[in-house]
Amino acid sequence: MKTIFYFFILLLMVSCKNDTPTTDGTLDNLENVESTITESTIDTAISRTDLDLKKERSIEIKQQELRGLKDEKDQLKELIIEKKYTKEEDLYTIDFRYPILNESIRESYINFNEYINDYYVDITGTEAGIIEDKEMICDTIRTNRYKEKRFIDYKIYNVNDQLVSILFYKENFYAGTLHPTYSFDCMNFDLSRSVFMNYDDFFTEGSEEEMTKIVNEMISSKIYAGDMYFDCWEITQDDFFEYKDNFVLDDYCIEYYFDDCVVCPSYTGSYSVRIPLEDVLPILKRYNINPLVF
Repeated sequence: MKTIFYFFILLLMVSCKNDTPTTDGTLDNLENVESTITESTIDTAISRTDLDLKKERSIEIKQQELRGLKDEKDQLKELIIEKKYTKEEDLYTIDFRYPILNESIRESYINFNEYINDYYVDITGTEAGIIEDKEMICDTIRTNRYKEKRFIDYKIYNVNDQLVSILFYKENFYAGTLHPTYSFDCMNFDLSRSVFMNYDDFFTEGSEEEMTKIVNEMISSKIYAGDMYFDCWEITQDDFFEYKDNFVLDDYCIEYYFDDCVVCPSYTGSYSVRIPLEDVLPILKRYNINPLVF
C-alpha cells in the first residue's frame, strides 16, 4: 500500500510541474499582455512628450508675438518717462518696465503717476508677497531650487491728443511650472482732464450684453476661419463683466485682452480680440468728452 501511495504522490508532482508553464497558454498570454501594455505605455509617453513640446513651443511663439507688438512709444517720448526696476535675489527676480507721464507738461498728470507707482507696480508689495509665499512652504530645500520671477512690460497707444491707451502685461513664473503665465491690465487715460476712463465712459449704460455678443461673434469668426483660434471658446457673460474695462484703443479698433485660459488655452489662440470701431458705433456714448465719437 505504501508503495502505491508514494507512486500516486509522485504522479501528482510531475503533473503539477508540467501544467505550470504552458498547459493552457496562460503564462504565454500574460507575457503577451504585459508586452503589449509596456509598448502601449511607451508609445503613449512618447506621444505625450511630443504634444507637450509642441504646446511649449506654441506658448513661446505666442508670447514672442505679444512682446513684438509695435506701439507708439517713440511718438510719445515727450509725454512718457520710462521707468525700470530690476532686482535679483536668491529666491526671486523682479524685472519691471513701466511709464509715468511727464508732469512738466501738466502737473495734474500726478494722478496717473501716483496710481502707477503706489498701487499698480507696488514693488514693495510684490517683494513681500513673494517672500510670504516662500515662507508658507516648509520644504525650503525643494523651494530654493526654483526662482520666482515677476515681469511687467507695456505697450502704449495714442488715440488722439486727448487719450492714451496702455496695455500692461505681467509675466509670472512660479516655482515648479514649465512656462510663465500671462495676465493683462489695460488703462485709458484722458490727458486733458487727467482722469482714467473705463467702459462706462465710452459705451452706453447696460450695453455689456451687446458687447459680449460682439466679442463672441468675432471669436467665432476667427475659429471658423482657422486664424489661430482652434481650441478657443466664446466668453461667458460673467467673464466679460470681469474684463469689461480691459481694452486698449487706437484710431480704428477696440482691442480686448484676456488672461490665459479665459477664452483660449495658453498654448494656442490669442490673448486679445480686436474689434473695428464701426462695429461698436450703436453702443458708443455720444458726448464731447468721449474721444471715440466721430
